[in-house]
Amino acid sequence: MKKAIAIVLALALFGCAPPEDAVRVVGSSTVFPFSRTVAEHYAAKTGYRAPVVEMTGTGGGMQIFCAAQSPVHVANASRPIKKSEIDICAAAGAVGVLEFRIGYDGIVIVAARENPLKSLTLDQLYRAIAKDLPVANGFAPNPHELWSEVDPALPAIPIQMHGPPPTSGTRDAFVEIALETGAKGTGALRYLAQTDKGAFAARAGALREDGRWVDEGENDNAIIQIIRNSSNALGVFGYSFYEQNRALLDGVAVNGAAPEFEAIADGRYPLARSLYFYVDPARADEHVGAYVMEFMSESAIGPYGYLIDKGLIPASESERRAGRERARGLVTQIAVKVENPERRTANDQ
Repeated sequence: MKKAIAIVLALALFGCAPPEDAVRVVGSSTVFPFSRTVAEHYAAKTGYRAPVVEMTGTGGGMQIFCAAQSPVHVANASRPIKKSEIDICAAAGAVGVLEFRIGYDGIVIVAARENPLKSLTLDQLYRAIAKDLPVANGFAPNPHELWSEVDPALPAIPIQMHGPPPTSGTRDAFVEIALETGAKGTGALRYLAQTDKGAFAARAGALREDGRWVDEGENDNAIIQIIRNSSNALGVFGYSFYEQNRALLDGVAVNGAAPEFEAIADGRYPLARSLYFYVDPARADEHVGAYVMEFMSESAIGPYGYLIDKGLIPASESERRAGRERARGLVTQIAVKVENPERRTANDQ
């Protein structure tokens, strides 16, 4: 119910507040600072109104973006669009939604400086915060209260983690690349992953509901304050946000790799993921085209681009080139649509 209310309010806001020619962007809290920075450069270079960027979480942003008669032009995402979301977009009239990969990010587990827990494996992480663990005759609620109960090599402090909610793409990615990978370290779940992928995902991806894992909404600043005020708690958010606040917190190493730029870029850090935004060409005009071109430019996402200073890990040269070609294709579609208004779809009217 809360998610539905939030989506309705966001649609109402976008429906009346921004000027008519403003590009409207919703979605991932991880992509938000990158998108906002691009919006500032776009406005300075083009003289157009600055895009209106709203932080709703990936899942919530996709629901707004894919809604019928949605006024939103761009959806930011910290995971790939789901088939169910593509189907919703298609049902609302969107045809051929375009995907743009902007680069890479890492999911970072953070701790206060005085926290003695400095390193984890994915197996330890799974056994600490999974809702249920395999036992001889099936599954049972996770009994662990201390990290030392998960592994005697870990400190004897309470298990307490704070992270993003189910609407967040960071949560989706964390479940997939951290919990599901860690779960495969146990024989029963490794077998389940091979025989029933749906059942495996349901088991491996369910987080504890007994207070050992706490959803903190889309506000990463709230997680920082909680972690700074606790010598035991751990937090979960994106590398870009950690990079901006690393003077306040320590990053926990995962499988022996610290959450550093180079380790994410070369694949040594296991919690790396791609970042995206999505555009419906039918809703795109010259303002949207200019925004997309700015976002995909080398000056933004290249190795020396201004988004690298914000914590973005650049994609390969070939990936960046492909993204710019896709952006040029979108601009061409927009130009054809403007020159031949009779070719506009019903979604444009």
